[in-house]
Amino acid sequence: MSKKNTAILNSIIEGQANTSPETVSLTDSLAFDEIGIKSKLLKLDQAVYFVRVNEQLGVTNQSNFQGKLLIAVPPLVLSQLGDPSFLSTYGVRFAYVAGAMAGGIASEEMVIASGKQQILSSFGTGGLDLTRIEAAINQIQQALPQQPYAFNLLHSPNEPARERSTVDLYLKYGVRVIEASAFMDITPNLVYYRVAGLKLNHDNQIEIHNKIIAKLSRSELATKFLQPAPVKILKELIEGGLITEAQAKLAAKVPMADDITVEADSGGHTDNRPQVCLLPSILELRDKLQEKYNYPQPVRIGVAGGIGTPHSALAAFMMGAAYIVTGSINQSCVEAGTSLHTKHLLAQAQMTDVMMAPAADMFEMGVKLQVLKQGTLFPLRAQKLFELYKTYNAIEDIPSSEKQKLEKQIFRQSFESIWQQTAAYLSQKNPQKLARANTDSKLKMALIFRWYLGLSSRWSSTGEPGREMDYQIWCGPAMGAFNDWVKDSYLAKPEQRRVGELAFHIMNGAAFLYRIQTLKMQGLQMSSFYSQYRPVPLTN
Repeated sequence: MSKKNTAILNSIIEGQANTSPETVSLTDSLAFDEIGIKSKLLKLDQAVYFVRVNEQLGVTNQSNFQGKLLIAVPPLVLSQLGDPSFLSTYGVRFAYVAGAMAGGIASEEMVIASGKQQILSSFGTGGLDLTRIEAAINQIQQALPQQPYAFNLLHSPNEPARERSTVDLYLKYGVRVIEASAFMDITPNLVYYRVAGLKLNHDNQIEIHNKIIAKLSRSELATKFLQPAPVKILKELIEGGLITEAQAKLAAKVPMADDITVEADSGGHTDNRPQVCLLPSILELRDKLQEKYNYPQPVRIGVAGGIGTPHSALAAFMMGAAYIVTGSINQSCVEAGTSLHTKHLLAQAQMTDVMMAPAADMFEMGVKLQVLKQGTLFPLRAQKLFELYKTYNAIEDIPSSEKQKLEKQIFRQSFESIWQQTAAYLSQKNPQKLARANTDSKLKMALIFRWYLGLSSRWSSTGEPGREMDYQIWCGPAMGAFNDWVKDSYLAKPEQRRVGELAFHIMNGAAFLYRIQTLKMQGLQMSSFYSQYRPVPLTN
């Protein structure tokens, strides 16, 4: 230990030495230097004792030592962070979720790798056809017969039939946990999934077999998920023969969600809300509605958006989060369904290398999502398309010079060619929309522009050669914070990043920082050296 640090620590020790410290006479190996002391602190599964021996500060993990006991902190296991009921409900090691990322970026490999380590991960179904989703269900269920996994249900306001077909798949194959995202209201499809899994057990208690983790950022929507299913929708489902009256009665006694993930400044769709304001507001709302409905198990509230370091994870837990959800950082992992080029761009990103850009799925509504701007021109080009859409009513109205730039620089093919591809797709997937577009020039223009927006994310995932500057990469500021944290560690290179190791180091680091803060709150002044947690390779 340096002379400066020894002086700081001993000044505290001198003040505490007269407070009748416990004296232990047995000997033990004590650490007196910085590296030795920190190694003791890092052993989270063991207690830590700070003792005074011959006017020096010593630290040990053993209860048998020689000297005067000054400060002690108990063992700390990762399962102590968050809500223990989250662990028991989903059969996981700790309160951590690798969240869904659309287009299979949160891939089968990621879900399986997580599940085998008892970590919950959600497969990203957004933008995938039903055949692909069905194949993913079969692969994941075969690999994880008893381990945790979840599937995303992305709200499809323009395609309710697609949403319903996805729910039908989940019910058919017994997918018991879904992560519901981008919902603006409670839909019949969501209620159908929830209520179809309700039944009474032998003790006359309600069993909820189909669990919902709702991701949201608005209190008005949180209220709907904290309440039972709407009576009107339940009646419609009964009339349609999808649920029984008995199930509808049970639905009146349970909330629509088991868990609510409060999403702050995240990658992809986001309201860019500050977590320090949002989480307390939703927690207070939950407590208020819990008093009203008195559910046997209160709805747990977790957080997403901005979680990329042990510091942010600990902050979330200390604010009352039942669990944390990561997203952006997992895209740079080996198991992610993204190209190597994209992973390297993400691994170089800084916190300021993100911006908002028009979203493909809600382009006409002006909805935006957060993407990476470093190393790609997608956000600027997408914004240009939206400005043209707002300004003109048809492709034919766009000035000739602008159209030539679009065809040459962005699309790299003619408007006619793009429309032929779009029409061929819609004729199979949505012939009604195709019929409308043939008589609505504004809609036709939007569909042509959405061709680029939709393919750009796919190019990023597959690594389309020559299209690197058009890659659409969903990313939040957590990616930059993560890169800063791991800069000098083995995780600096994306080839070393594995979803399970990221999860462990964030949780382990959060627990370590909690231990340090506990010591500081007891009056122990410590240099910044002791507050730094750096990932090291895990050994089996």
